Order: sequence, then C-alpha cells, then structure tokens
Amino acid sequence: MTQRKVRVRFAPSPTGALHIGGVRTALYNYLFAKQNGGDLILRIEDTDSQRFVPGAEAYIIEALTWLGIKFDEGVNFGGEYGPYRQSERKAIYKEYVDQLLNDGHAYIAFDTPAELDAKRQEIANFQYDASTRLQMRNSLTLSAEETKALIDAGHQYVVRVKIEPNEDIHVNDIIRGEVVINSSILDDKVLYKSADQLPTYHLANIVDDHLMEVTHVIRGEEWLPSAPLHVLLYRYFGWTETMPQFAHLALLLKPEGNGKLSKRDGDRLGFPVFPLEWHDPKTGDISSGYRESGYLPEAVVNFLALLGWNPGNDQEMMSMEELINYFDLTRCSKAGAKFDYEKGKWFNHQYIQKKDNKEVAALFMPILVNHGVKADPGYVEKVVGMMKDRVSFIKDLWEVCAFFFVAPTEYDEKTTKKRWKADSAAQLAELIEVLRTREPFDIEGTEEEVKAWIESKGYHLGNIMNATRLALVGEGKGPHIFDITEALGKEESIRRIQRAIEVLK
Repeated sequence: MTQRKVRVRFAPSPTGALHIGGVRTALYNYLFAKQNGGDLILRIEDTDSQRFVPGAEAYIIEALTWLGIKFDEGVNFGGEYGPYRQSERKAIYKEYVDQLLNDGHAYIAFDTPAELDAKRQEIANFQYDASTRLQMRNSLTLSAEETKALIDAGHQYVVRVKIEPNEDIHVNDIIRGEVVINSSILDDKVLYKSADQLPTYHLANIVDDHLMEVTHVIRGEEWLPSAPLHVLLYRYFGWTETMPQFAHLALLLKPEGNGKLSKRDGDRLGFPVFPLEWHDPKTGDISSGYRESGYLPEAVVNFLALLGWNPGNDQEMMSMEELINYFDLTRCSKAGAKFDYEKGKWFNHQYIQKKDNKEVAALFMPILVNHGVKADPGYVEKVVGMMKDRVSFIKDLWEVCAFFFVAPTEYDEKTTKKRWKADSAAQLAELIEVLRTREPFDIEGTEEEVKAWIESKGYHLGNIMNATRLALVGEGKGPHIFDITEALGKEESIRRIQRAIEVLK
C-alpha cells in the first residue's frame, strides 16, 4: 500500500475565544505536519448554529498567525478540498446521511424535547440506544408510510446512528495505545438535524476528514469518548483503509493540578488563558490575552510545546525549527500537564534576553511615547542593553529604567535617610569638578579617575557611590554607576548631581 502524504487538521468551532489548550492542539498538529513534510488544514466546524459567535473565526486566524502557526490550506488559505467551513458543505453531508439510512446504519427519530424529558423521568440514566429505541417514536417503530407522512407534514426530526450492542470497538491511539470500548455503553448519537439541515460534529468531521484525506487526527482527550463512534462510522461507510490514526492529547490542568484549566483560573491567579485579548460581543466582557499582556509569540510557543511533551533531553529553550525537529507524538504524556504560568513568565524573560537590543528597543519605543518621551533609537538601544535582563516583559522596562529618560524630581525618603550623609553635598560638589574635566567621558576611564580622586581625599567609596546613585536615579536602584553616567552623558550627569545637592542640602 502506498504511503499517503501526512495531512492533519485543526478544526475549531467559532463559539468564542480560542482557549490556550486549543492553541497547544494547533501547535502540535503544526509540528507534526512540518516534521513529516505534510500539510496542515484549517477547518472551521460551525455546524452548531446556536453557539456561533461573530468575530470568533477571525480571532482564531489572527491568534494562530501571531504565534507563527502556518496553514497550508483551509479557511482564508485556499486549497483544493474546500469549502472549509462546515456550514458551506450542507449538500455534501446530506448525501452521506442518506447513505447511512439506506444501508440501515441510521434511522430517523421524531421524539420531541418533551417526549425525551418524559422518558428520562421514567428511566433512570436514560440513554437512547438498542435497549430503549424501540420504545421511542422513530422510523424503527413507525412504518415507512408513517415516517414519510411525518416528514412531508414538516415535522422536525433527527437522524441517529444505529449502534449494535455488545461489540468491542478497538481504537488504536498513538499516545494511549489500544483503547477497547464496548458498544453497549454508546448511545445512538444524533448525526443530522432537519431543523437547520446541518450534521452534528460526529458526522461532519468524519466525512470531512475522509474527503480531505486527513491521515492523522491529533485532538484533545475530551474527544476520546467519541473515537469508538468515529471508528464505527468509518466502517459503516467502508472507509477503514483510509481511517486516520488517532492521537488524543492530555488535558491542560489548573496550576494546582486538580481539574481542567479554565478562564476562572486565569482570572483568579492573574494570567491569560487566551492568546489574544477577547472582547465578548454578547456580554461585553474583556478577557486578557498573551499578546496584550506582553508575551513574545516565540516564548508562548516554547512554553506550550513543553506542556505535555518533552524532547527526550534536558533542553528547554527551543526555536520553532528545533521543536519541529524534535517533536514526537509518542513522547506526549498520557497524564494532564499542570499549567505552570510562572514558567511561562520565565520563558518570556529568556526570550527577551535572546533578542537583539535593537529589536527590544523597537518594542519599547511605543511605551516611551505613551509616557511622553521622545528618545533617540540608538540611546534606547543602549539603555535596554543594560536593563533587559531585569524584566520578564517589555512593558516592565519603564519601571526599571525610566530614570534614563526622565530626571528625578524627588528622592526616595528611605534611601535618602540611609545614603545621604552630612558631608554628601560637599563631596558631590567636588565630584562635579572631577567629572567636568574628564575627557573622554567613558566608563572605564571615568571610573578609574573618580576612584583615584576618592582615594586621594580619603573619602569613603561606598558613601560617595550611594549618594551619587541617589542623585542620578532618585532611589537606590539601577546598574553600575559609571554605566549610568556614560549613558546620560557629562552634562546631564552633572545637572542631576547639582540638583540633588540643591534639594537635599
């Protein structure tokens, strides 16, 4: 048998913001496709018209584009297997619904919601299956004439799959091995609804995977209970030879590990669970996103990749190319992965350090503008080169290095009490004269000359340095003193020291 080209799909429903767990599923599909020289398809599963949310589809595409997850075909990307929105494939699905009905693998059911509720009251743990379907109003209990008459009269109906009991169904899963489920625990799932003439997820995704020649279905473990039904449908259609291989990914768990990660966990602990900020069109609620919170896309990708998968070595920092090279579905964990959001911050810090200073400066520029600062790009580049190792987010650079752009107008009280001595004003006045004559105003030479002056005067080095830092910065923080003076330049350094003398006396 000829080996088929690897084709995988990411198939979200446009029912709201894309959860970070969905992003991880998309990422793993992308890594698998690229490693195997295959294609990644974006399919939008919008058959649930009641839950459709305007703007969700565009949000999903923007989020995955931001993260560098690239599709080879699908919605917005074109391709030969379209359309790629399920709502645009109604006629295709109806053909396969009819095939199942004609082959006796499905039947038409007319039960109303009220009738189903009554049966649930009558039978504990009611399930529509081989043991109960002959008590219901469907084409198995009605004659062909009665069934046709009800359809012709416009009665709404659903088509249910007809599952025979007491059969062991084998699902071969790349991550979990062989999973065996007995058909008796399965219900006769609804495959099609006449109300909107659309299939349910179970039928649509099987038909689409077959027609789009999908070779591997990599999805969350929440879909594992559906896998036996999907295996049966492939058999009913006679498609067992082209059935894709399944891989069900373990859940992302709360940081504490007890249960599935939710938006409430993010709200409670202060981290995003969506890739981009989400404005809910129904409620008006705004949810934070990784992009707007200041995370770099490559940091988010690296962080997510290691939640439930490991490369088999101790390497943590990996580019997209390295992730593609190392990725192996058999190294995915069967157990859920705790969502360590602090590790996500660590990755962001690491990626800021790896970035070129010019690139970090460009990202910092809009923040400076927001604070009313106009600065030379070269100067900003020099500053971030000194200060980027102190932050986990670009936005935090302002807090740690605002003094490079705005001279202090007041001085931290606690630091002043501790660092500004009775003789500080007189000593710093002398320091000004040393600095004024220093040429060139570089780091090493200036430091050497100042320290020689301190020694010749018998002054206390620590007292001079601490008082100078307070004068330049306004508090007891910042990098090496002579890195600061060199960056500020001679005139600005002298101006700041002079002002501290005047204010602090």
